[in-house]
Amino acid sequence: MLDELDYLLITALQHAPRADWRRIGAALDVDATTAARRWTRLTESGLAWLGCHPNPAFIGDLIVAFIEVDCVSGKLHEVCERILDDPPLFNIEHATGARDLLLTAVFRSQAQLARYVGFRLGGLDGIAATRTQLATALHTEGSRWRLDRLAGERRSTLGAARDEPVPATVLNQSDLDLILLLAQDCRQSVARLAERSGLSPTTVRRRLDRLDAARAISYRCEAARSVSGWPVSATLWGSAPAAEAARITSQLSGMRETRLCATLSGPHNLMVTVWLRSMGDVHLFEAALSRRFPELTVVDRAMTLWQLKHAGQVLDPQGRHLRTVPFSDLWDDRAAAVAESELLNRMRGPATRAQQG
Repeated sequence: MLDELDYLLITALQHAPRADWRRIGAALDVDATTAARRWTRLTESGLAWLGCHPNPAFIGDLIVAFIEVDCVSGKLHEVCERILDDPPLFNIEHATGARDLLLTAVFRSQAQLARYVGFRLGGLDGIAATRTQLATALHTEGSRWRLDRLAGERRSTLGAARDEPVPATVLNQSDLDLILLLAQDCRQSVARLAERSGLSPTTVRRRLDRLDAARAISYRCEAARSVSGWPVSATLWGSAPAAEAARITSQLSGMRETRLCATLSGPHNLMVTVWLRSMGDVHLFEAALSRRFPELTVVDRAMTLWQLKHAGQVLDPQGRHLRTVPFSDLWDDRAAAVAESELLNRMRGPATRAQQG
């Protein structure tokens, strides 16, 4: 179990992930050595970790998809093992209800998504069926969630957060390369990043300052959910009148329990993932939603049994960190590409193939 100092430390790193240990210690009323030693203990035990990824809003047009997977009996964990390192898969959840797995995936285009679902997932032994919905809008996601253990005075010691991000252009390849290096260790020094990137320390510092000011980097300091105080994860699908959806998602996104809120392309237009303190809170939360949003109908729900992959981090059944899957903004599966090429060739018809031959 974590003690109060552990919770405070995690919260401090959620607010200021790259702050030096002296500043972190000052916010917690401990010395820098104690803060650093505590963090090392937490990370080595897998009970807490830091990660980062580019903010999707700055990469350009991206497709966020939620893919439900039905597995052949006895094949679920084999399927998970085979897709665990696929770069497009942000989350992999073993869930209850009308699906075995719930995948959150990010793609450059609808064509890339179609190739992944049709040829990558469709070609795996052990997958019986898939159903895909697109996020037409992503209103909030987990990098914004906080434990909120620090009072305002302590947070101010870490540095005042900007109320509004500084506008930034779409990330270029150099920015993405730097974020990829940073994701391997969010607290590595500017000097180390400069050495690994081939850039000067001044250039690295200036670029990080620009990206941080624009909130172009999404940092995540997480605790294993089993010891976080929020051990239950539930995903709800709902339907609401189109005219009311914007108001409902805005309020849902601001609720303490909400980790993710999205508008969907499918028959049910809203999806929300919440973290709760107990199983009994699931029905209490849903009842509170009914009172607050009588026009919202919850049509399906799923509980997460094992979050195998969470924001690119591989976790054990207790939610402890095992390893990181390196971020990549591109996905290239040669087997899927070959299968797609063969299908297109057959679709062209025998006359066209004869002309090409």
